[in-house]
Amino acid sequence: MTEVKVIGAGLAGCEAAWQLAQRGFAVSLYEMKPIKRSPAHHADTFAELVCSNSLRGDRLENAVGLLKEELRRCGSLILSCAEATRVEAGGCLAVDRQGFSDFVTEKIKNHPNITVFSEEITEVPVGPVIIATGPLTSDGMSEAIGKYFGESYLHFFDAAAPLVTADSIDMEKAWWQSRYDRGTPDYINCAMNKEEYDAFLAALISAEEAEVHGFEDKNVFEGCMPVEVIGRRGYDTLRFGPLKPVGLIDPATGKEPYAVVQLRQDNAAKSVFNLVGFQTHLKFGEQKRVFSMIPALKNAEFVRYGVMHQNTFLQSPRLLDRYYADRRDPRVAFAGQMTGVEGYVESTASGYLAAVAMAARLKGETPPDFPKETAIGALGLYISDSRVEDFQPMNINFSLISPLEKRIHKKAEKNLALANRSLEIIDRMIAEGI
Repeated sequence: MTEVKVIGAGLAGCEAAWQLAQRGFAVSLYEMKPIKRSPAHHADTFAELVCSNSLRGDRLENAVGLLKEELRRCGSLILSCAEATRVEAGGCLAVDRQGFSDFVTEKIKNHPNITVFSEEITEVPVGPVIIATGPLTSDGMSEAIGKYFGESYLHFFDAAAPLVTADSIDMEKAWWQSRYDRGTPDYINCAMNKEEYDAFLAALISAEEAEVHGFEDKNVFEGCMPVEVIGRRGYDTLRFGPLKPVGLIDPATGKEPYAVVQLRQDNAAKSVFNLVGFQTHLKFGEQKRVFSMIPALKNAEFVRYGVMHQNTFLQSPRLLDRYYADRRDPRVAFAGQMTGVEGYVESTASGYLAAVAMAARLKGETPPDFPKETAIGALGLYISDSRVEDFQPMNINFSLISPLEKRIHKKAEKNLALANRSLEIIDRMIAEGI
């Protein structure tokens, strides 16, 4: 039985290990926890959702919803575990974070073809290997990858939002509602009038930040912008972003509020809530002071404050092929956010494709052709497009997918048509035995 090493037991690494094991390979999965942790890790289990947010939209009119459905149909471990630990969040796929991580860990450790080793790897092994050490790759492994490719990493900054306890939220000043009343009312909404918003914004943009070596606003990845950075970009930037009141009616006034902070459940028990869009790197004391200015959170108990991390990613268009493998040696592949895919679901997709391609190549077969009409294929083609000059991490979006031959004016209808076309391709590939 051919052995394949997988380095890292995040979402990408676990997905890669599972897909290889399911295809009959002996997998040695190396994870440095619990011996060593990155600054963002807290649990000893695998597939830890560090940012504590949901796996995002689950509707086919949403590109990440399409990516999820493709992965479901392709037998993704991560998606099956997410469904098993799902909590309500309107049109999103949100999970009980610890329950999800526990379930993935159990599935991986109990697979007969997977052997788990708790140790830090600080060299790029001889292939076959898939390296999925994540955006918070240890210094030793980061240096090793740099030496392997003979050039430096790029970097960007990523931020996580704070958590508050449910019973500390003032529900006399908040209410349950999903935007436009879609699905069940799964968000707690905290309204602010103009005066309250003005005071909050002034405090936010002048609050003291934690020290982050080398931090500059221009280095922040647009998809995970700290709330204080958004606030500094203009008076209404927050009101058109994470604090937008559109589609919400305050039952106390019967009107749309001036600004709204939404809270999303962070666990199945609904005892802890995440401040949606409030990724931050303010000092902890400043977070308590400023965020308590939100009327419904005046007496909020913060069980975790937001944190800021420097993340690293490869210059993938110059280094990797469409299957996340080294162009010079396809027996060495990479997966996860270090390749320039952004987001948990995208990381899962990269781990899936890297593993499926690796399995095919080791069997002397051609890797399956996931075309640009599919979300899985479009992501792989994006990170390997050598024409890209200023490469930046990217979430899946419909602009990466090949357009339709016919023009459809309504966005939702167009996106649904793109999704249906993709799923027809995926179903044909599955029938042919990918």
